[in-house]
Amino acid sequence: MLKQRTILEAVHAIGIGVHSGEKVRMSLRPGEPNTGIVFSRMDIPSSPQVAAKAQNVSDTTLSTSISHGQVHVSTVEHLMSALWGLGIDNLIVELSGQEVPILDGSAAPFVDMIQSVGLREQAAARKFIRIKREIQVSQEDAEASLKPFNGFKASYTFVASHPVFNRHPKYRELDFSRVSYVDEVSGARSFGLKEELAQAQAINKCLGSSLDNAVGIERDQILNEGGLRYEDEFVKHKLLDAIGDLYLLGLPILGAFHGYKSGHALNNKLARALLRCEDAWDVVGFDPKALSRDEQPILQPVATR
Repeated sequence: MLKQRTILEAVHAIGIGVHSGEKVRMSLRPGEPNTGIVFSRMDIPSSPQVAAKAQNVSDTTLSTSISHGQVHVSTVEHLMSALWGLGIDNLIVELSGQEVPILDGSAAPFVDMIQSVGLREQAAARKFIRIKREIQVSQEDAEASLKPFNGFKASYTFVASHPVFNRHPKYRELDFSRVSYVDEVSGARSFGLKEELAQAQAINKCLGSSLDNAVGIERDQILNEGGLRYEDEFVKHKLLDAIGDLYLLGLPILGAFHGYKSGHALNNKLARALLRCEDAWDVVGFDPKALSRDEQPILQPVATR
């Protein structure tokens, strides 16, 4: 059976919150088996914690925030996406403020941090959420769905019309048994139109936004020196966000995700809908060494809920 994983030792970073504009120190520390991803607010007496769970999502305005009682942590999606990409099940994230630092606006710096200290297998078996039937949610003309699939693949349709967006691919499907998350997705940065920045800042969002942590677009040009990291960076960042939002289910998914114009709110709506429909999924273990007759790894139910 695949084993759960955490990091080998603690690793630290200092950055700013893209929405608060405030400096924050972040420490990633090994977590015990079966504890999941837990955020700890070190700036509050007794260092209260909030678990990275879809049920704890409290705000989805331009990012994903989680809360438990009076404890709030915002902009968790890029870090959660990196943790999914590296197969990390258990981790303690210590923060000196409310917001996870944005770093360069992608998941790549989190990947680099973790790879610098390495990973450690743990004694407990890794578990997966296996999708058994389709779940779909919508909001106006946006849609998001999960379907059965032997593995995990994700696709996204980005439909925003703009002279810059229209020059780049707006659809991408990635089967992660065939492509590397680290190579193909983790470096995709947040992006935004310069003309919309003042509006976001008027509601106390994007106060720390800059070309150091986002792809800036003005009229018909990209403002960042060097341009895009990927020809399809815009749609890949949408996939990066969706992966992070879905990892708030607490376990990696065996299934296929598709988003059409979906964002953080609809991603969380999909996760919550899945949890409510208990006939649509089960929890399984995964044995890559044991192959069935059609050469697919054996999935075994491992627990009741």
